[in-house]
Amino acid sequence: MGSRRELLKLAPSLAGLAGCARVANTAAGRPRRADYGPLRPAGPELALPEGFRYVRFGETGTPLSDGTPTPGRHDGMACFATRRRDLVRLVRNHELLGPRNDLSAWRAAGDPAHAYDPIAPGGTTTLELRLRRGRAPELRRSWLSVTGTANNCAGGPTPWGSWLTCEETVLGTGDGLPRNHGYVFEVPSEADSPVEAVPLKAMGRFVHEAVAVDPSTHFVYLTEDQIASGFYRFIPDARARGPLRAGMLREGGRLQMLALRDERSADTRRGQQPGSVRPVRWVDIPDPDPADVTGNSLFMQGYAQGGATFARLEGAWWGDGGVYFHATSGGDEGLGQVWLYRPAAEGGELILVFESRSRDVLAGPDNITMSPRGGLVLCEDGRGGQRLHGLSPRGEIFPFALNIFNEREFAGACFSPDGSVLFVNIQGGAGGEADPLNLGMTLAVWGPWERGAL
Repeated sequence: MGSRRELLKLAPSLAGLAGCARVANTAAGRPRRADYGPLRPAGPELALPEGFRYVRFGETGTPLSDGTPTPGRHDGMACFATRRRDLVRLVRNHELLGPRNDLSAWRAAGDPAHAYDPIAPGGTTTLELRLRRGRAPELRRSWLSVTGTANNCAGGPTPWGSWLTCEETVLGTGDGLPRNHGYVFEVPSEADSPVEAVPLKAMGRFVHEAVAVDPSTHFVYLTEDQIASGFYRFIPDARARGPLRAGMLREGGRLQMLALRDERSADTRRGQQPGSVRPVRWVDIPDPDPADVTGNSLFMQGYAQGGATFARLEGAWWGDGGVYFHATSGGDEGLGQVWLYRPAAEGGELILVFESRSRDVLAGPDNITMSPRGGLVLCEDGRGGQRLHGLSPRGEIFPFALNIFNEREFAGACFSPDGSVLFVNIQGGAGGEADPLNLGMTLAVWGPWERGAL
């Protein structure tokens, strides 16, 4: 647990940040000050600015409503409205993968009859909460919603109210598992019990990370977490029949990879200028589900046609008319980049929004979300103390929260539909560890958002 002295040592210095970032978007009514002031311990887990409070719930091992222990390694997550104004639902990933050399240790959570793969331990849980203005959210019930998947890292919400959960592995039958992995699965937020886990194979079998869906076109944008990664888009066939609903992504579609229009097979990992705007094109992935798959099978298909290379693409979120996404180890210092892709009829444009030059400013950005008020929240996954950062529409970066419980990453940041509560996970371990400080958990944060840029 971090002391006040450690907290002060970890607090980033923003000196010299001017000129390091330029954000293309603008927002009306920007606050005069972006940040919320110094961070102070607000409880055993988080240091927050003055006036903010939080509550924790959904810890690893605590019983779900059906008595099943909550799985560990809490990761990507989204918050959904319900028919009741005071109730919301969180759909939460669990990034679990058994030991590769001991398949006998693998076991799916819950009833194996509901599992996609009877031994794969990953999946999602759904939590229903009651929101009360200015008070702690109340957890009402929780349950397994997808089981038998593997290494469910991130994903993203859809405009039609479902969660797309992504597997960050391509292990499969060739490795002794009953089923192939490396797919995206859809989880309707309104489901009250485990759903049928159907792999969306046309969206590609690769080391998935996150997705973001364009609410107007229903194009799905996907990130890939590899040293050399591609940025992909999926064009659903079902769009021809009108707006999409849950289950319609199963009908297939076309998978493509981003390429720069003015540079073939460009490498964006180093040597980029923040604020630069590059026109893009898209190249087709001819075989999205190859029989003989490796971790970079799809990337190499796109790269051979001129696709661009990124450095470990992780979080993605739709907002401001485009997709914000993180290159976790991108940039000249290898500390992370924030990109924005804005679509257009001729392919769109790629903008480098921010690049970290100092570990004190930002190290290893992972999941990302946008506040209803226009600011970005960046989950850090670097070494040492883990932070949540805000990034204002003017490009001002600032610390908003510090994990003083352990050194596990923040993940799954998302706001309630009314913008009053920020939900976020501390990932924790796989479960069963002797160290009580290794718990995965979900936290809800609320307070005077109007004071700053989030």
